[in-house]
Amino acid sequence: MLRRLALATLATAAAGTAGFGSLPPLPLLSPPDALTVTISESGYRTADGTFELTCDGQAGGTHPAAEDACRRLEQLATEGANPFKAVPRDAFCTQVYGGAAVAEVTGTWQGRKIDARFSRVNGCEIDRWNNLQPVLPILGR
Repeated sequence: MLRRLALATLATAAAGTAGFGSLPPLPLLSPPDALTVTISESGYRTADGTFELTCDGQAGGTHPAAEDACRRLEQLATEGANPFKAVPRDAFCTQVYGGAAVAEVTGTWQGRKIDARFSRVNGCEIDRWNNLQPVLPILGR
């Protein structure tokens, strides 16, 4: 008897929602793009420092090229690229030294937590740095 009652209750509940059809999935809410960019040892007083960058519909923060930096990040996202991915350890890189500059980028981008370090110690690292300009400063010009 209890089993029949339980089945009848389930059938009634299912019938009560049948008129609504299936509900669309809720949109996945990801945090806004918000990065902290720290540059040191660049040799340029205006390039070194810690800058905040937010890209949430409009550029903001203390980054000196916020609009261009957000535009570049959006372009990379559209291309499906991950500019924060480290150079593989077994990569063959030209032994070109681009200077002592280092950068650390932390925060959130495209819903992913970012904790990346950049340098200019070889060709691969220089390319990686240049790919992320103007999020990272343009050096050597």
